Amino acid sequence: MKLDFFQKSPPAIGGFDVRPTDATQCRAVLDKLDELGLRPFLAHRALECHQLFGLTPEAAERLASRGDTTNLCRELGLDTLSSVADLEREIVLALLAAPRPLFFPSAAEFLSAVAIRRNIVLAARRTRLAFGTAQAERPPSHWTYDEDRGFTLLPGQPLVEALTLATQPDAGDGRLYAFSCYRASEYVMLLGMAQELERVNPPLLAALQRQWETRAIQSRAFHDVFLVEYGSLEAPLPPAYYVPGDRVWFRNPDAHSSDASGYEGSWVIYLGNGMFSNFWNRERPYSLVDKCVEIYHWRHGTFVDADGDLRMNEAIVEARMAQTMADPASLAAVVERMTRLRDAPGDYGAGGCIDFSREFARTVCVDSADIVLPG
Repeated sequence: MKLDFFQKSPPAIGGFDVRPTDATQCRAVLDKLDELGLRPFLAHRALECHQLFGLTPEAAERLASRGDTTNLCRELGLDTLSSVADLEREIVLALLAAPRPLFFPSAAEFLSAVAIRRNIVLAARRTRLAFGTAQAERPPSHWTYDEDRGFTLLPGQPLVEALTLATQPDAGDGRLYAFSCYRASEYVMLLGMAQELERVNPPLLAALQRQWETRAIQSRAFHDVFLVEYGSLEAPLPPAYYVPGDRVWFRNPDAHSSDASGYEGSWVIYLGNGMFSNFWNRERPYSLVDKCVEIYHWRHGTFVDADGDLRMNEAIVEARMAQTMADPASLAAVVERMTRLRDAPGDYGAGGCIDFSREFARTVCVDSADIVLPG
């Protein structure tokens, strides 16, 4: 199904900005673009204090018309499932298509940002979990739980290994551990960052190791320490602008069903090629249409349990989804409703489920260790 979000003229292409500038910095970025065969799409400007990299007008119109990056793979015939190089091509092209400039303090940080996004996508593809909000579990060989400190590492258990075993059943005993989608997205994002830190900044990885042996960083603190939010209520991103490795929030616009624990919305990772992670059934990642239709029908699956709590009947949601998918008119109406930008926090009006912003991993400080961890 073709989605047409846009009523206005295309946004200006901002691309990314690498600072500080010198010949070596510029050469490192251009070498990466040459390695990926992307130089024909590049518009590059060298300014006094920085270098700007974006798409040519022709490439922007062909590959990211009106800010839509979901068709990059189709346009260029990229096979990101089989080729890591193709996945990196999609990542870099989507960064070049950024509607407002993204900033990198050095070429090394840009290269690490690409690697982190690649790691996050690969980890999200391998992640399979059991859904749980009231209870959560982790591999007891590597984790312990305290109500005040959350899940912390057992002394000496490596962070990368512990995150992998908690989220990827194929790496361990095959057991599916219980997570909320919010916490699952944190583990996948942290894993992608920690894997790159092993390569470029072992001292910072050691600091993260000590942190997780003491206290977990989660929820708002995780966002503040590790992530950058791109876009806002006042300056929303184009609704179909996504970069592989983004953390994406789809809001439940129905006031009643959003009171069911775990169904306020859905946190996912953008995998590229128009697909989003499905932590509960990794063989069936979501398209944007799938996710919109699922969230729309949460309003039809709620019930009150014996304890008086609002719950969700997933079987009803799946049945309703199948009915809608089989009816083109109903599908078009649901998609039109849900692909609107969401309402402001606290409001439930005419908005859809599409967020104003995306979240991505902050720079990993290749040249320093200035991520400030909680005391």
